[in-house]
Amino acid sequence: MEVDDASHTEEKGTYDEHFHEPTSEANTLHRGLKARQISMIALGGTIGTGLIMGSGTALVRGGPLGLCLGFAFIGLICFLTLAALCEMAAYLPHKKGFAGYASRFVDPALGFALGWNYLIKYLIVPAGNLNAACIAMQYWTLSVPLEAWIVVYIALIAIVNFLGVRVFGEVEFWMSALKVTSLIGFIFLGIIIDLGGNPEHDRIGFRYWRHPNGPMGSYLLDQVHNPHLAAFLGFWSTLTTALFSYIGTELIGVTVGEAQNPRRNIPRAIKRTIFRILVFYIGNVFAISLIVPSTSPDLFVANSSKPGAAASPFVVGINLVKIKALNHIINAIILLFTLSAANSDLYIGSRTLYGLALEGKAPRFFTKVNRMGVPWATLPPVILFAFITLLDVSTSSAAVFAYVVNLTSALGAITWMVIAYTHIRFMKALHVQGISRDSLPYKAPFQPYGSWFTLISTAIFTVFKGFDTFLPFNSALFITAYIPIPIFFILWLGYKLYFRTRIIPPAKVDLFTGKRAIDEEEEQFLEKEDMRKQRQGSGLITRWQRMLDLL
Repeated sequence: MEVDDASHTEEKGTYDEHFHEPTSEANTLHRGLKARQISMIALGGTIGTGLIMGSGTALVRGGPLGLCLGFAFIGLICFLTLAALCEMAAYLPHKKGFAGYASRFVDPALGFALGWNYLIKYLIVPAGNLNAACIAMQYWTLSVPLEAWIVVYIALIAIVNFLGVRVFGEVEFWMSALKVTSLIGFIFLGIIIDLGGNPEHDRIGFRYWRHPNGPMGSYLLDQVHNPHLAAFLGFWSTLTTALFSYIGTELIGVTVGEAQNPRRNIPRAIKRTIFRILVFYIGNVFAISLIVPSTSPDLFVANSSKPGAAASPFVVGINLVKIKALNHIINAIILLFTLSAANSDLYIGSRTLYGLALEGKAPRFFTKVNRMGVPWATLPPVILFAFITLLDVSTSSAAVFAYVVNLTSALGAITWMVIAYTHIRFMKALHVQGISRDSLPYKAPFQPYGSWFTLISTAIFTVFKGFDTFLPFNSALFITAYIPIPIFFILWLGYKLYFRTRIIPPAKVDLFTGKRAIDEEEEQFLEKEDMRKQRQGSGLITRWQRMLDLL
């Protein structure tokens, strides 16, 4: 049944006594992201380094079949996570990110730990994408110092973010459009090359699935001395790369605070996710597996690549069949991919810190917003951490990339687990308080089994994902693979003990505070949207939106 929050007493502070809500539009984020921008950012905004570069490492370790299976398995978990997040976000699209849902539906301590865990991730991951941009640039020249490229890249993404969400949304819309077009082109290119449409007139077929090592990899065979175990370990290792590739898709949960009519646009974006995973992720890794042998020495593999090596397996595949000039075009596209991903990272990091400050879990200073709705106080610290990329100067790009993959995949896995657990508690609160999930703006499929599957499978993966750091033992890789786990528990227990918080019983979970304001805002927007549609033309952007609706 539908329950109106007017019939309940709004007890602000029920779920967190340190909660703060902006008092006016002047000091809060603006809902400036349009439907087409939300759809396109959801479609391609977070596709970047992991898929376009990290897939080379996964191919070497897991083989062509292991690569495809790894991306398919993590893709399923990704979809279930996003669907769970969307159900909560569509019901209550607030401006505090999904850490706010953990605080509100489970425990303020869990929200604190999740928020800072997610912030740490987005203090680190921009450096990874900027590192990837440097790798792409080194394919052309080694004469320009890395420091120069790093400063230029950071300046570019900082300017875009300081100009406001409307500029960010427009830039990411067109960058994501380029990504989508390119990824579809990469799939067709791979198939054409595979079928013999190349200067060598070599019909490859499934040759690389049979030779030289068969469909599965043989990772760490020298250490385990068992080909079957080595094949399984190869597949297992691809899960880390796949998780790193999918991490960031939860960007939708951060954009709800700045999305127009989020109860309509967020579900529409999530519903298309499974199709996008099949086409853009699994489709592209399948194309890579057809045209690049897993034994190619030119693939970007952690700790072994030389400066100037091809950044992406697509470039390797093109070089193998000697297609002239196209390798440079694709490398340029890959450079734009990485810069777009770094731009999105800066946006998410700044909004995450803003959300924490809004809840009183970071200094109040970080809630400051200018007249354009930009949380200007949160951008400098996130930008400052981007200079971690300068580690490239003293450490190989490949080693830095491996560290970032380890850290980001661990931090991302923790985020997905907490989102799944928060959704389980949210469903329990709905049931106890007599609210049918059928009445929600969006109802996640396969529940509650989907969230339980996500929670358990991701927990198992998180514990065992760093197995290769012991064969032989590598202290740097071990630390980056596992340090996020104790950090998360320290944050959670520290906040819990200091503020003496408790897990909120389902009957006392606050499902109503702020809901009426969102309902009224949605009604006003729908009225304006109807008027706008009556005047809408058939321009290029409109045609883009129609194409998105088909996707």
